[in-house]
Order: sequence, then structure tokens, then C-alpha cells
Amino acid sequence: MGRLGSFNKDNYLGLVVLHIIFGVAIYFFTPLSRLYFIIAFVYFLWKILFSRQERKTVEVLLACSYFTGIEVFFRMTDGGIAYEASKYLVILFMLLGMFFKGMSGRGYPYFIYLILLVPSILVASMTLGFSANFRTAVAFVLSGPVCLGIAALFCYDRRISRKHLLQCVNYIALPSITMTVYLFLYNPSIKDTLSGTASNAATSGGFGPNQVSTALGLGMFAIVVRLFMKSPSIFLKVLNLVILGGMTFRAIVTFSRGGVFAAIIVVAAFLTIYFIKSSPKRKQQIAASFMLFLVAIAITWFISSIQTFGLIDKRYSNQDSLGRDKGDITTGRLDLFEEEIEGFLDSPFLGIGISKTQYIRVERDGKRLPSHNEVGRLLSEHGILGITILLILIIKPFAYRAANKRNVYFYAFFCFWFATINHSGMRIAAPALLYGMSLLNVVYEKNPVHRKQVRKQIK
Repeated sequence: MGRLGSFNKDNYLGLVVLHIIFGVAIYFFTPLSRLYFIIAFVYFLWKILFSRQERKTVEVLLACSYFTGIEVFFRMTDGGIAYEASKYLVILFMLLGMFFKGMSGRGYPYFIYLILLVPSILVASMTLGFSANFRTAVAFVLSGPVCLGIAALFCYDRRISRKHLLQCVNYIALPSITMTVYLFLYNPSIKDTLSGTASNAATSGGFGPNQVSTALGLGMFAIVVRLFMKSPSIFLKVLNLVILGGMTFRAIVTFSRGGVFAAIIVVAAFLTIYFIKSSPKRKQQIAASFMLFLVAIAITWFISSIQTFGLIDKRYSNQDSLGRDKGDITTGRLDLFEEEIEGFLDSPFLGIGISKTQYIRVERDGKRLPSHNEVGRLLSEHGILGITILLILIIKPFAYRAANKRNVYFYAFFCFWFATINHSGMRIAAPALLYGMSLLNVVYEKNPVHRKQVRKQIK
């Protein structure tokens, strides 16, 4: 982990190799994942506590970025000390950052946002009963929204250089490489584990395909950023294209479309803004890289189609394995959303309370089906307060963007948050962190001024 500190010195190849080794080692000896978690936690905590005051903001964001990128992998390999460990660590790191660096008073709407989450807990305490299940339900549902609120409070108008923000994106990419390597080792033959066109846990490391697809989609975006912004040589371009191809392939063959569609939206948002903001010379370089990017993606899809005997084509055409149209492209998510709207209509003022819709489904169908859509959940479980929460979350970033347009990742970060909460809720820390990072105040690095020393000649 000590080598991570030299990332900003362009030790990219060494870090890629290191994270490939992590993936291989943990596959062959899974308990190493817990050791990996502990070492990473101690390393980043040490950096935050003992770094220079001017470095603390960067160290906090790097720590949060890394644990966001590795969160699903730790869940997959049982490496974290708790299922929600990465969310709790993001909250902890951000709180430490606020302790050392304070926060902007203009971020007060996010205080209001956090306060508005409380009434639904009180409603749930009366409808669900205060039990161990109640505490677990509240922690599971609210850990994501609370993580977002803390991230927004820390990041709002926080100054960070473009170089350091790029470094944060790269810290998301590195653990995504580890997970990709692990997935190839866990499931080297896709053909042997095909089971129709439904989401496939076997091709997802034995874990939830939706979360794996989302995490890989985030990694794809991070690698694309590296490809277009910091791959000056042909070797680095090829290396990143290979990494991107492998990551995209593993995301596609999970048969969970949400993460892939989110990646497409986010990459499109990033490349559009990056192209518009670039100089004419840089635009030519972006266009050349984009052609290579399209070729790599086309080859990856072709390989995915062959490896799945064309089933992946049927999946993205919303067909079953026999080629019949499935009808509901949302795979049941629309029904869940409609139930949540009914909950809102039944209790429009304070909502039905945290996790109530999930427990209604358990009592009615015997199935524990949590919400996949954060918008629907906010409306049903928080009522009118949920509408207020949504207005804060949507309006505030754009109001800030109107006065500060230097963050080239703003639309990419915001789109990732919005796309992810509409297909996967707030199950992982990624939408919370990226939402917060959309509120950063990106500043340009100052070029050092070199002055010639004037020597007095002694006559």
C-alpha cells in the first residue's frame, strides 16, 4: 500500500501490476482479503491523521475513492469487517476531514437534507417496532443517504486541483482492476455457467450481479478518464484499452444491464464536456483516442457475444433465451416503483417509514425485495419530505455549477449518481461519493515561476 503515495509521480504501471497481484493472491487465498482491508484502512487513516494540513483534503478524498472502488470486491470476498464497512469508512474519513479542515457554510441545504431523513425513522419505529430487525433495516437503508449527506457537506466548495481530482478517479480505477482479475480467475469459462438471459451470479464472482455490474461500470469510467487524460504514450493507451476491454467484458457477462448503461451515460457525459473544453490540438488527440476506444468496445462486445452464444445480444434486446420479447424491460423494477408510489399516496405527509415497503412484500409474498429505485423509496418512505430531499439533491449541484464551471467531471459524477440510484438504489458508496465530488471547487495548478539569479560582478 505504501506505493500508492507515489501515484502522482506517474508510477501507474507499477500500481496496475500491484493490483493485479492483489486479485490473484486473494483468489488463491481468500482470507488475504481481510488483511488487505485492514492494511488499506490503517494506511489511509495514517495518511489522513499525520499528513500536512494542506494535504488533508486530498488524503481524505483519496481514501474515500479507494474504498469506494474496492467496496463490492470486499463484499464479494468477505474482506470487510461489516457488509456496509466501506460506507462507514467514507463517513468516518469525511468527518475527520471536516474536523481538520472545517466545511463551507453555504452547504447548509445538506444539513437540512440530513435532518429530513429523521422523521421516517420515527414513523418506522411505530410501524415496524423497535427490534434488532428494525435497527438493521434503518442502518441498511439510511447508510447510503447519510453517506451522501456527509460527502456533500465535506466536498461542497472544497478546493482541489485538477491533478489531485484526477488522482482520486485513478484511485477508483485501481481496485476495479483487482476485482476484474479476480472475476476472470473465479469464472474463466463463461460458456460453462450460462443459464439463460437473466442476471448471472456465477459470472459475477458468486455475488450480486447488479452490484458487480455497477462497480465495474464505475471502473470503466475511471479507466476511460485515464485513457483520455493521462495516457501520453502508445504503450499506456494500449494498456488502458486492454484493461478497459477486460473490465467491460466482465461487466457485460454479469447479464446485469444497469451498470453498463450507467457507464455509457457517464462516459458520454465526460467525453462531451472534456471535448468541448479542450483546445483544438487536444480535440484532435481526443478524436484519435475515441476511434481506438470504439474499436476496443466493438471487439469486446463481439467476444462477449461469442462467449455467451448470442445470449447477451438477446439480453440487451430484452428477449429470453428463445428470442421471445420479455415485455418488461425493467425486470420487475417498474412494479416495485409503482408499489412505492402507492405507499406515497397512502401516506403523503411523513411517508410509511423506513423499510416499510420491503416488509410489506415479505408479509404479502414471502420475498425480501428491497427497493431498487431511490426516487421511489424516498417518496414512499419519506412522503412530502422525500420530494423536498429530491429537490435539494437535484437543484443545489446545478446552482453551484452555475457559478463554478471548472469541474470537467461534474456532469459525469452527477449522471452516475442519478443513473445508479434509479437501478440500484444506494446499496454501495459510489453514488454518494461521486455526488459529493460533483460539488468540489476545482482549481488550476500554478506553474512554478523560475527566476534567474542576478550575480553581482565584483570589479
